[in-house]
Amino acid sequence: MTTRPLSPLTMLLSRHTRRREFISLLGGAAAAWPLAARAQQQGDRMRRIGVLANIAENDPESRSRSAAFQQTLQQLGWTDGRNVQIDYRWALGDVERTRKFAAELVVLAPDVLLAVGAEILLTLQQATRTLPIIFVLVPDPVGAGFVESLAHPGGNATGFTPYELGSSGQMA
Repeated sequence: MTTRPLSPLTMLLSRHTRRREFISLLGGAAAAWPLAARAQQQGDRMRRIGVLANIAENDPESRSRSAAFQQTLQQLGWTDGRNVQIDYRWALGDVERTRKFAAELVVLAPDVLLAVGAEILLTLQQATRTLPIIFVLVPDPVGAGFVESLAHPGGNATGFTPYELGSSGQMA
């Protein structure tokens, strides 16, 4: 099994190896964690994830994604309510709700924020430049100015795009 190295952003955001590992979990690199590091999480403080999505909580898609997210976290040793607390906010496409919920999540000071979609990412970046943000479902994070490049995102955000931008010449 091959593993991808941690992004420079993830390494810079971390003061402690444990925090870097936790953020990597959300960034998709959790499979690279050594077993010993996972075993050490027992006794650590409860971690916190803030999730902001632009969909309804009771929407079948949001339920499915939340269940898959929690199941994957649990497979990696993170159980909601035991060693991680997940704070969900559902903006329903409403700009004011999005701003309100972004502010609420920032006040909670989670270890990491998960932004689902470009509008959510924009609002979270306006709300904080210090808390790490992992984004998903953002079509062109470089073109939109969310990150400097895919290889070196800079700032406090990193994540995934649903498109292969390498073929478009935006790799650098």
